[in-house]
Amino acid sequence: MTAAAGVSQRPPGTPCWVSLMVHGLGNTEDFYTDLFGWEYEPGPNQLGPYVRALLDGQEVAGVGEMPPDRHLPVAWTTYFATDDADATAEAIRSCGGTVAVGPLDAGAAGRMAICSDPLGAIFGIWQAGAHPGTRRPGVPGTPVWNELVTQDTSTVGKFYQHVFGHETEEHPASSTDFDHVTLLLGGRPVAAVHGVGRSLPHDRGPHWMTYFEVADTDAAAARVTELGGRVVTPPRDGVRGRVATVADPEGAVFSLVRTDVPAG
Repeated sequence: MTAAAGVSQRPPGTPCWVSLMVHGLGNTEDFYTDLFGWEYEPGPNQLGPYVRALLDGQEVAGVGEMPPDRHLPVAWTTYFATDDADATAEAIRSCGGTVAVGPLDAGAAGRMAICSDPLGAIFGIWQAGAHPGTRRPGVPGTPVWNELVTQDTSTVGKFYQHVFGHETEEHPASSTDFDHVTLLLGGRPVAAVHGVGRSLPHDRGPHWMTYFEVADTDAAAARVTELGGRVVTPPRDGVRGRVATVADPEGAVFSLVRTDVPAG
């Protein structure tokens, strides 16, 4: 499937979309509407009830509901753009990753697959049809950065290099105590890999973290708690701005960031 006329296709290997699968779609919609101001419209329902979140009428993320008999972890999934989902899925397998779902068509919107890297971090691939991905980046309530939290950057970094053509750049402060690599395309940062060794959460394992832009990190983190979520890591000043890690009422973990400069 090729991109529809007039649709802006992101360079292959660029994070282009984030999606969340939950047990209760209505309650989750209410939480993110209050936190980020999202509205919703129906999306492809090949995998069950699914909506696209909108800001000012522009698509920013997806939220779907799992079948009642499925008890999978509730987590945000980062999707990477590809020109050919089937070829990318084959590259993932040949590099030691796993393709768990697909590739399959999501109606006219595009073609997708759910995959995991050799250390188990789940991500998606998206071949755009009528739907190119997030259309309104860089304003409060939108995903602005994606970072892989894993044991170490050396092995898994090479996986993403081979599959998506990412270049890698070590953080100037990288050492045995701070293992951090930025993934670039054409010299432009698009994502990062953070090796945390034994500090990796035992209940989560390696995972992609989605960062959402907010106007005030401290106020947004406090609001998460008021809405029935929890603060995992309190607000702090980090590499990308003022950051807090939080979880929604179903336990999906994500980060809030107020950037001093545009992330990525």
